[in-house]
Amino acid sequence: MNRKNIIKINPSNIDIEKVKIAAKIIQKGGLVAFPTETVYGIGADTFNKNAITKIYTVKRRPANDPIIVHLSNFEQLNDVVLEIPPITYKIVDKFWPGPLTLILIKNPLVPSEVSAGLPTIAVRMPSHQIARSLIELSGKTIAAPSANLFAKPSPTKANHVIEDLGSEIDLIIDGGKADIGIESTVLDLTGDIPTILRPGGISFENIKSIIPKLIVAPKYLSFSSDTNQESSSSPGMLVKHYSPIAKLLLFQGHECIVLEKMKRYIDTFLKQGKKIGILCVNEEIKYFQSTDIIIYSLGSIKNLSSIANSLFDGMRTLDNQGINIILVRSYSEEGIGLAIWDRLYRAAEGKVIKADTLNPDI
Repeated sequence: MNRKNIIKINPSNIDIEKVKIAAKIIQKGGLVAFPTETVYGIGADTFNKNAITKIYTVKRRPANDPIIVHLSNFEQLNDVVLEIPPITYKIVDKFWPGPLTLILIKNPLVPSEVSAGLPTIAVRMPSHQIARSLIELSGKTIAAPSANLFAKPSPTKANHVIEDLGSEIDLIIDGGKADIGIESTVLDLTGDIPTILRPGGISFENIKSIIPKLIVAPKYLSFSSDTNQESSSSPGMLVKHYSPIAKLLLFQGHECIVLEKMKRYIDTFLKQGKKIGILCVNEEIKYFQSTDIIIYSLGSIKNLSSIANSLFDGMRTLDNQGINIILVRSYSEEGIGLAIWDRLYRAAEGKVIKADTLNPDI
């Protein structure tokens, strides 16, 4: 990686001249990786078809997976959206800027590559000051998926971006660790009933306080190399997504039974010569004390936001230590816990080990 292609910007004291460098790259059709409050994104001018195509190429992203368009102000919504339902104003007044993506009817002028050929478009207004400044100074709306290789854990640090995409990006802005660490919530407003397609940084409970009839209906689509495969209406819908290199096993059930079952799996894998990693909370570390496994703490069980913030970094950290198998259990699905469950479910490729009994099953 050419270190000249990385610039550090303090989000608490933004150097506008540095942001202007990145903005000029966007204006000229280049790619810039930048921090948001959720994860790092790889951005390009929404209306530059060649730049958007390059995003898909660099990420190795399938063409049927749409990209979120990022705005710096509400007026820009008219540039990319054809229709704005009345409920939109109430929602954005409450949650924008922030980690909430809306699915709306696309302006036909937006290149079809951005929306994977669909008549809808995903849009959001990030709250991260570096992201907002970049969009504003570029004078463009910026289409930006997560700045990682497709299907890998999303990047929450600049180093994660460097690991995956290196010199293939014109510029990487290092703005420190992402605050939330999990992608935005995706809310579809194009149907009769507002629907959360992807749980994320804004909880179901918070949105439901504004939209009482809200439902949650995430999709878990299988990946196919078939170019005729139906496009997803939202990013992050594939059942294999956010996945580490190591095989991730997700356990679900009563805490005591789950932990005991995980230990039995660990014993079996160690006998097979596997290198084992554990994602767990501080309170559970004592159950896995062994020189034969590597533990990454996600924080306290009392702080789901901490678990969310550490999740992807934990997967990447264990991958970098050559782990073969990662074990993790599910947690509460309330609040941001629903988004944590969604990411773990996809990282485990939709497979869950139910720990209702202690009967051995491997």
